[in-house]
Amino acid sequence: MIGTLTHRILITGASGFVGTTLLQLLEREHGSCEVFAFGHGEGQNPIDLLDQDAVDTAVQKVQPTALIHLAAVAAPSDARNAPRHAWNVNVTGTMNLADSVMRHAPQARFVYVGSSEAYGASFQSARGPVTESAPLRPMTVYGATKAAADLMIGQMAYDGLRAIRFRPFNHTGPGQSDAYVVSAFARQVAEIASGKNKPVIKVGNLEAERDFLDVRDVVRAYASAATMDLEDGPDHVYNIASGQPRRIHDILDMLVAQAGIDIEVHTDPEKFRPNDISSAWGDASKARDKLNWSPLVPFEQTLSDVLGYWHRIYSAR
Repeated sequence: MIGTLTHRILITGASGFVGTTLLQLLEREHGSCEVFAFGHGEGQNPIDLLDQDAVDTAVQKVQPTALIHLAAVAAPSDARNAPRHAWNVNVTGTMNLADSVMRHAPQARFVYVGSSEAYGASFQSARGPVTESAPLRPMTVYGATKAAADLMIGQMAYDGLRAIRFRPFNHTGPGQSDAYVVSAFARQVAEIASGKNKPVIKVGNLEAERDFLDVRDVVRAYASAATMDLEDGPDHVYNIASGQPRRIHDILDMLVAQAGIDIEVHTDPEKFRPNDISSAWGDASKARDKLNWSPLVPFEQTLSDVLGYWHRIYSAR
């Protein structure tokens, strides 16, 4: 067990939206940890997850007590447009990391960040929030790659990998790419509020319901998993969810209200996602009980912070 040893945390995907937020949290609240950031940001170490020798070298050099694996083809649209690349990065890249940890740092905790999209069609038959026991029935390329890696890491836990698997639901926050719905809405609202565009927003399916979290709450779960002393075993799989479905239309209305402007909403059939699920929400009681985790940031605050981020960008232009 890790015990009182100094935590040495290796993070892949450290330059991404979630990785950047995680680094800020670790610096602010876990200052005694040594953090090794692997990504493409300034001062970080780039690593090709498909290069087993490069992965081995990194793990051998760092000798982490925990590895938080964030690197992925993370946007569902990117995975849909380049499925072979998504499978290579999200599955083979994860295998390379986990295999290297088992061989070169066997005492390290392996924190795998999956996705609620792995549940897929299970949402269609669910009569409430899904638990971790729901079947993985992915309906998208992205969901399938994350489900496959999730199952792989679960199997490797039986072989001795000290794994924790997370299945986070939709999360957002300031700095997120506008490839995701909340940030996309906020960018357009801020653009209109700054006078740089006409007061019209084109949207896809506004009736879908999703379970939204603040990214700052999500990374608390990852940091805790990397630093907590937990019993080993294959059952460490956790939903990270608010337990509250929110209609996409209501989120747009809240952003418009916060901006204090009038906007026309036009439906664009091209913005509808294939295989769209009407409602997807999760039960995170297991994370609450086992990891002492629960969301803390009010959703209204999350939206205000995302909108404020885009307001600052457009006011500076």
